[in-house]
Amino acid sequence: MLMERERQEIVEYGKKMLTSGLTKGTAGNISVYDPETGYMAISPSGVGYLDTKTEDIVIMDLNGNIIEGDRKPSSEHDLHTIVYKKKPYAKSVVHTHSMFCSTLSCLNTPLEAVHYVLADAGVPRVPVVSYRTYGTKELAEIVGEQMGKSDAALLANHGMLACGASLQSAYGLASTCEWVAELQWRCMCVGKPSVLPDEEVKVVMEHFKSYGQNECEGEAPAHSYNG
Repeated sequence: MLMERERQEIVEYGKKMLTSGLTKGTAGNISVYDPETGYMAISPSGVGYLDTKTEDIVIMDLNGNIIEGDRKPSSEHDLHTIVYKKKPYAKSVVHTHSMFCSTLSCLNTPLEAVHYVLADAGVPRVPVVSYRTYGTKELAEIVGEQMGKSDAALLANHGMLACGASLQSAYGLASTCEWVAELQWRCMCVGKPSVLPDEEVKVVMEHFKSYGQNECEGEAPAHSYNG
């Protein structure tokens, strides 16, 4: 079985994504990329996260060809491959329909640095990517054009996605973005949120490079901030 460890990770994090409230039903998807083989393991289409088994995970290449697996891959597989093509350091993509990120996406409102932890996304604000029909190459293309240097993006009237150097880091960033989105939404309900200046976010970004047990500065974003 190709990418058995990565398949097991996807099964584990799919359950975690559902039970933590980052998505509902069968919405959203998860992938892990192996640059050595050029293969991507991705969650199947329409299979409940609590029911997904390692053999349900589909192995594909970045051209959309199925290499191994009997299931139909996630309809958003093009969305994942475009991120891997645009961001060589990315090894995992997590796409969620989390409530507060989705709410801001429906307001066409970027995710702002109302809290310094947004620096984990690698930018002062997380952009909203223009709406395109889910599961289409057009959606993947517009994400590739508009995501920019951010490691996360809100998908207009849809949800959000995050990438990272591992599945743990991509999932962690998705969780961080949802927490900041809830803060921003709550602030918007009361008044105008106070947003940190870009310069301060960049300072925090530098601090995060050596946060906790991180030893190597200047490498690909690890999204390892835990508070």
